[in-house]
Amino acid sequence: MTLKETSQPSPEREHTRTGLSKESLKRAFKDNLFYVQARFQDVATPHDLYMAAAYTVRDRMFERWIKSAQTYQEHNARTVCYLSAEYLLGPHLGNNLINLGIMDNACQAAEEMGLDMENILAQEEEPGLGNGGLGRLAACYMDSLSTLQIPAIGYGIRYEFGIFDQEIHDGWQVEISDLWLRNGNPWEIPRPKLRYPVKFGGSVERHTEEHGQQRICWLPDIEVNGVAYDTPILGFGVDNANLLRLWHAEASQSFDFHTFHHGNYYGAVNAKIAAESITKVLYPNDEPEVGKELRLKQQYFFVSCSLQDMIRLCLKNAPGHAGLEDFHNKFTAQLNDTHPAIAVAELMRLLMDDHQMAWQSAWRITRHTFAYTNHTLLPEALECWSLELFRRLLPRHLEIIYEINHHFLDQVRMRFPWDHERINRMSLIGEEQPRTVRMANLASVGSYAVNGVAAMHSELVKSTILKDFYELWPDKFHNVTNGITPRRFVQLSNPGLNAILHELAGPEWAKDLDNLRRLEPLADDAGFQDRWRGMKLAAKECLAKRIMTATGVKVNPRSLFDIQVKRIHEYKRQHLNVLHIISLYNRIKQNPNLELHPRTFVFGGKAAPGYAMAKLIIKLINSVAEIINNDPQINEHLRVVFYPDFNVKNAEPIYPAADLSEQISTAGKEASGTGNMKFSMNGALTIGTLDGANVEIREEVGHENFFCFGLTEEQVAETSRNGYRPWDLYQDNPQLHETIALINAGVFSHGDRELFRPLTDNLINHDPFLVLADYQSYVDRQNEVNQTFLDPSRWNRMSILNVARMGKFSSDRSIREYCEKIWKVKPVKVEVTNLNHDKVSFS
Repeated sequence: MTLKETSQPSPEREHTRTGLSKESLKRAFKDNLFYVQARFQDVATPHDLYMAAAYTVRDRMFERWIKSAQTYQEHNARTVCYLSAEYLLGPHLGNNLINLGIMDNACQAAEEMGLDMENILAQEEEPGLGNGGLGRLAACYMDSLSTLQIPAIGYGIRYEFGIFDQEIHDGWQVEISDLWLRNGNPWEIPRPKLRYPVKFGGSVERHTEEHGQQRICWLPDIEVNGVAYDTPILGFGVDNANLLRLWHAEASQSFDFHTFHHGNYYGAVNAKIAAESITKVLYPNDEPEVGKELRLKQQYFFVSCSLQDMIRLCLKNAPGHAGLEDFHNKFTAQLNDTHPAIAVAELMRLLMDDHQMAWQSAWRITRHTFAYTNHTLLPEALECWSLELFRRLLPRHLEIIYEINHHFLDQVRMRFPWDHERINRMSLIGEEQPRTVRMANLASVGSYAVNGVAAMHSELVKSTILKDFYELWPDKFHNVTNGITPRRFVQLSNPGLNAILHELAGPEWAKDLDNLRRLEPLADDAGFQDRWRGMKLAAKECLAKRIMTATGVKVNPRSLFDIQVKRIHEYKRQHLNVLHIISLYNRIKQNPNLELHPRTFVFGGKAAPGYAMAKLIIKLINSVAEIINNDPQINEHLRVVFYPDFNVKNAEPIYPAADLSEQISTAGKEASGTGNMKFSMNGALTIGTLDGANVEIREEVGHENFFCFGLTEEQVAETSRNGYRPWDLYQDNPQLHETIALINAGVFSHGDRELFRPLTDNLINHDPFLVLADYQSYVDRQNEVNQTFLDPSRWNRMSILNVARMGKFSSDRSIREYCEKIWKVKPVKVEVTNLNHDKVSFS
């Protein structure tokens, strides 16, 4: 019996709110359009049609969601709580249709009602609740947790404005507010009665009670409420649906009548404005002090709400002190990077101050509750908060951190009694001025497990940033290589490839990616290669239409689509890619008969609003595109496109269309990367350094099917130690010199020789990410890419083998490893037959 092939009642007997047949979906859609949207089809707007479709699908999810809560409660199952400041979920409708197994039925129902399902799907606003890979990984893991039937709750922040929408004006990035909630969100359920107080500032007082026990009271300056908004996350091909609970900040008193009646009309709503600012926007600019303060408030706010919620759930089943003694057996909480690391101190505070638990018991529970995932090797991303800011906002937590540090450093001194430098490095308090609280150190001390996110990254974590902690607790450290969900990034986004895999491996291929290996024997089959080429061309034609709509640039779908889409950052080296494009431009100018297959370069990604160099790189890309795309001598060979507003929704047509995936970060800087996995799983070949998960992708797909270039991590470190001199490379490489000279001469800036000078001067004189060191190796491998693409049979063989060998990089495999290595949790199967509609939920 295959996916969804269970005995079902006839369409006529199915319940309108739960039936999965085409006829049931049609009835439900009409009901929701009429009774929820108050429209009939002839006057319904595209948004009305989307909302009716969303409510129709949501009804079917609720049945599974409620049954999941009931089943988990009956089994008293250990629950994974995933604490993440970001969840880059992407649009819900299409993914939920896939996971319910009713995409075909829904499309047929829409067609019979005279509706365009593609247009309905296009109406959905993307929840921009993340900045990039961190948030998208959290979303993939929530999908896999449900698919693998692991009881889980995702906790995060319901930002009113998510990551900004990006527009390009005169080549420059312009940030526009992301109004993702303006038309409502049909997928979430507000829980206005489920709210928790969150305190900031003030002072700490101690009182001795009659029996001699000291009672600690935190007297805050500010108290806000965190209100829950719940979204079901459905598994693929199962009845399990887990909970994503996001917190919205509200004032405890939103309107001050006394202030209002005394004529201070603005002051009457100050508390409301101040409270709601906490969850107003994703990642405020933390360059100014006020931005840092808001960022710390956000992190503490969602962590406190989440832990209070977990304690409530724990006490619900086992009231009293005894119930909390078992807290760490009821929950395991994963810290997704350092953003939620304050959870270590907050759980200690809740257990000791609110529930009168002794320090030793509270610390034992805390140390056995949390596990910490490190996502970066960049020192600036390892959060350190000013001690003064911490004392002002979280005075009680600073006391607790000092106490944790006192006990911890005593332990370090016992192990390394004379190593004062080690003790200083491991301290939770950075003593250099200004003094800081080191959140990565706090997470490492307060967790029972620490993991990196790719084999290479995990080794670097152990040998660099957390080396001292690894030497103290080697058994605490693990590797879990990241993964992606094939449901969204192949089944939904690449219907051509999905059809091939469905035919070869059946509808359940996306639950067991070992099925991809069935492609391997067909890699040399000429007929299959023709079909593969046609599948890829159809995806490229689709993207070409979208590029025309978004940018006005016409591209050739039969050209080589060379794509780099990711957050714009110097270490990701979009400017290395641009240098290669300019060198090609120069070579064609010098030799119009150059043997070069036409190539379309596609860039996409957002720069942090305060990151001037990254924004200058975007301007350079667009300036180069303007010259190349309008030069008749060049534009038959090259086209350059910057696809604006890169997000999950816009990414879905990009990954299937790529021929070449650019994964060219400086070796040792990228923790893992998941875009590399999405591209390769969709048949793109990779040009990349030995960085992050590139190393493992290359091992899996075969060295001969991966265009590797550049310095290794060891060579990068050695180059830096030996005194790197980029100026020498600039002077000694004529092609590189000419390329940078063209930029400095104003060729791509209408004669303005100063516009890109900060970028080129930085490369020539400093080059912190070794762009010039890797330039020639990169250009040489790009020449090999061109020669390989000129041999279609060879290229298609490599593309097929890339897909066939990518099974390791499913997020399902990652979650299985977390369950086995770290969390020690087991699946709990949910079945919706004979559903009991009694009121059982997480709220």
